Amino acid sequence: MATSSRYKRPTPLQQKLHEIIFEADTPAGKWFDVGLLIAIVLSIIAVMLETVEPFSENHRTLLNITEWVLTGLFTIEYAARLYAVTEPRKYAMSFYGIIDLLAILPTYLSIFIPGTESFLVIRALRILRVFRIFKLTHFLAEGRLIVRAMEASREKITVFFLFVLLMVTILGSIMYLIEGGVNPDFSSIPKAVYWAIVTLTTVGYGDITPVTGLGQFLSAFVMILGYAVIAVPTGIVTAELVHSTPSTQTQACPACGREGHDDDALFCKYCGAELYPEHSST
Repeated sequence: MATSSRYKRPTPLQQKLHEIIFEADTPAGKWFDVGLLIAIVLSIIAVMLETVEPFSENHRTLLNITEWVLTGLFTIEYAARLYAVTEPRKYAMSFYGIIDLLAILPTYLSIFIPGTESFLVIRALRILRVFRIFKLTHFLAEGRLIVRAMEASREKITVFFLFVLLMVTILGSIMYLIEGGVNPDFSSIPKAVYWAIVTLTTVGYGDITPVTGLGQFLSAFVMILGYAVIAVPTGIVTAELVHSTPSTQTQACPACGREGHDDDALFCKYCGAELYPEHSST
């Protein structure tokens, strides 16, 4: 098969880095994933400990060193990922590329926002580091099944969501007619709709409650109805999961770094680049 001149062919170094960074079916790739997983977990623990004031005050230097060391490692990893693909711009604009960037930006931005006046701004920026946890999905192969099932059922769930909105609007209007004249909690339809949402979702804050017998009867009916409503989206996604089959295609695209291709795919379904350029003839 002849490759198209439209796509760049990876260099030997890019192929090696791509195999280590993006593939998990080689010893080097597995060790890289394990090391990255450990770094992500340590980073999340550091973020959590920073919010514990006694610990943060007594170990501020340790937390700062840990933060900069991990940020340096994530920066090297991000640069390596960009180099390992032949189309770095596509990877940088992908979901995981943006998450990788968000994982390192706040620490560097804090350099340019010094002073106690901006301390809260720095803290707000550092909250973005929690986005690193999304990179854990690199190691959850079965997670792609759930994503595909949710994508396949999005239209059904959208229709169900619209139905629920219609239901709470009707139930809230009925409750307003029942309780509006005798209960100040139901002084308007929007408040009654809020009650319907809280009750139907079985959250049950209890900040708004009916006082009439008919209102309490309707409230009990909505509570029971809530259990049936919760089961509907669960059943939709579960049905799609049953029909979904895991893909054994583990190679990431050498151009954009995205995965999830069909077993017999020769080209990336996202950018069109060849998946196995090293196996083709020129």
